[in-house]
Amino acid sequence: MTLGTTTTLDRTAPADVGSLVRHWRQRRRLSQQALSDRCGVSTRHLSYIETGKARPSPTMVGQLSEALSVPLRERRRLFAAAGFVPDTSELPLDAPALAEVNEALEQILAGHEPYPALVIDGGWDLVTANEAAYRLLADVPADVLEPPVNVVRLSLDPRGLAPRIANLDEWRAAIMSRIRHEHDTTGDPRLAALLAEFPVPRPHPTPGIVLTLRLRAGDDVLSFLTTTTVFGTPGDVTVAELAIEALYPADAATRAALAVTGRV
Repeated sequence: MTLGTTTTLDRTAPADVGSLVRHWRQRRRLSQQALSDRCGVSTRHLSYIETGKARPSPTMVGQLSEALSVPLRERRRLFAAAGFVPDTSELPLDAPALAEVNEALEQILAGHEPYPALVIDGGWDLVTANEAAYRLLADVPADVLEPPVNVVRLSLDPRGLAPRIANLDEWRAAIMSRIRHEHDTTGDPRLAALLAEFPVPRPHPTPGIVLTLRLRAGDDVLSFLTTTTVFGTPGDVTVAELAIEALYPADAATRAALAVTGRV
């Protein structure tokens, strides 16, 4: 298994702290009064911050970030724009300080065998995976797997997994709905690019109570439930944007097939 690296993103949002605060307040659809109430400051002081008449203290930047649910990557921009050292780090995955994180990921992925599991970053690029997940890709052309491999593009690409997904329309609608929600929360331009590339037609198929991924494997169709795990209260941008996507058998036939052959 190989670990990828994160990329610092170019943003179109304003660079000064006041404009950034206003940008996130408007994105969260909050009035100045509502944000002031959350932070325990006057609307006058908040207005001064947004217009550049007052510079927030590090404590205030932290309070505003929390009140606005600003993602860790953008929280760093707020601190830097206000002239302060960010209160969180952004380390590459191969940094010595993240050795325990890497070890935890390896243990989780290995422990999930014989079922597929993979790790993605905030833009849905593949970071690492277990052997069961790589077996999913055995018939995918090598050029499609040239890194960086984006998991959304890979699953929806006609030369990727798309022809093997029995419920492709349902899967596409569900995965793009999740991408849209994440973009609404983070404003990540990588997610905006995916939304533009894979628009979901309206109306789109409505999944049942739990969406299953139905994957053709030879003459069989294997059914998987999916779960997502993230690190709790991370203090590093790279770690905060990691997600472990684990697939579980959705029926006895799939469980038996994987237990006996380990195939997907």
